[in-house]
Amino acid sequence: MRRIAYLGPPGTFSEEAALLYTPQAEHIPMPTISAVAAAVLSGMAHEGVVPIENSQEGSVPETLDVLIHEEGLMIRQEVVLAIEHHLLVRPGTKASDVQVIFSHPQALAQCRRFLERCFPKAEVVAAFSTAAAVEEMMARQGAAAIGTLRAAHIYGAEVLARSIQDRRPNLTRFVALAREDHPPTGQDKTSLAFTFAVEDRPGLLVGALKEFSSRQINLSKIESRPTGDRLGTYIFLVDVDGHRMEPHLAEALDQVQRQCSFFRILGSYPKWRPPG
Repeated sequence: MRRIAYLGPPGTFSEEAALLYTPQAEHIPMPTISAVAAAVLSGMAHEGVVPIENSQEGSVPETLDVLIHEEGLMIRQEVVLAIEHHLLVRPGTKASDVQVIFSHPQALAQCRRFLERCFPKAEVVAAFSTAAAVEEMMARQGAAAIGTLRAAHIYGAEVLARSIQDRRPNLTRFVALAREDHPPTGQDKTSLAFTFAVEDRPGLLVGALKEFSSRQINLSKIESRPTGDRLGTYIFLVDVDGHRMEPHLAEALDQVQRQCSFFRILGSYPKWRPPG
């Protein structure tokens, strides 16, 4: 049986994404994204499911940093999950009883307007995960937590309010990390990271991106992360259409690499298609 690590504990959206991705696998909760990566690299797990991007809050820095700095780790698949946040309480708790609300910082941010309107006087407390928030809430009187329906089932919580996120759709993209990426399917994307030498000059980034545009290769995403070496230097992260083994994309990637001081293909993998 395949072993799939995920950002735990049970009851998180990462577990939901892992179950959607491989429902028949053995699912192993890990405490951090870095721990998921370590489980894959060590062979403890065949793959690891972690969040990489939310439609409201943007990219997940820890996942990007793991992909950039951990050699031997690649994106094999992606999973897109519609995020539904629910306000959970201990059975019998009323809205008027709630004095403190726990959740992961991203969940709190995604439900900010609801909390400001309905619980303006409640203390808001960050938790390690939405599932950990539910567990902590269940041990305290006058508390609520923003979490998943699965977390409510696991910990015996009651749903006080459903779908409290401020915007719809609220989508999170998860990636399955593995020691190799996916074979070509004809409907793929490729993620890469690169930076240039310290001697910066005008047109470096434009020159690299022209290698794609001149070959009619679509860029679906571009962003940057600090290199950590010195202020004002960045690693660029790009998603392009196509598989790295396709000749026209392989040629473009080779030309970009020639211009870079650091270059890494993070993986080629199928574009997400919802089941059914």
